[in-house]
Amino acid sequence: MPTEAKARIRINDLLLRSGWRFFDDENGPANITLETHVKLKKKTLDDLGNNFEKTAHGFVDYLLLDQRGFPIAVLEAKSEKFDPLAGKEQARKYAHSQNVRFVILSNGNLHYF
Repeated sequence: MPTEAKARIRINDLLLRSGWRFFDDENGPANITLETHVKLKKKTLDDLGNNFEKTAHGFVDYLLLDQRGFPIAVLEAKSEKFDPLAGKEQARKYAHSQNVRFVILSNGNLHYF
């Protein structure tokens, strides 16, 4: 099993134990979306400077939603063998595209908020 898949299994478990929901249930509607497609604006890409990948599309690993269904946090998963900080700029541009202030970086073992 790829190591990012292992990390996601751990992250899924942590989210579920913290009260987040992947599916609608008796506690309420799902408040996590997976692999949300994002399109980045030219200004967002330009604001990152010249040292970053200029990809205009991407996928948010986990988008956490509030009670009204609005995005409140981007969670970027990385392989267990990498420091989660490796995904910081990627997560930052995804958060900016979703007008989200909070970013969580995780490899399943180590987490940054």
